[in-house]
Amino acid sequence: MRRLAAISGATAGSTRLWMGQTHVAPATRSSDHHHGASETAIYVVSGTPAFVFLEDSDSEEVRIEAGPGDYIYVPPYVPHREENPDPSQEAVVVIARSTQEAIVVNLPGLAG
Repeated sequence: MRRLAAISGATAGSTRLWMGQTHVAPATRSSDHHHGASETAIYVVSGTPAFVFLEDSDSEEVRIEAGPGDYIYVPPYVPHREENPDPSQEAVVVIARSTQEAIVVNLPGLAG
């Protein structure tokens, strides 16, 4: 995944908000992870990314299939993963998060 900062401490003097683009290569998936105390909002520009969560720690995976124009919210500490199942087209999303740091806590699985 390639991230390009648009609004950050370095680009605009922001102290609490980071915003930029993420490009996800075809047939790619992240590891299971969470973003600590950071809230994350995602806007899908192009492609068909998927976002996978657990409804609660004892349930099965919930998969949100997204497309251009869709918004996704990832609350703090919620385990999830991002996927781009398309074998030929990258997915491009705009990300806004409530921290300057890209907090990524990798997990052995969605249940932790």
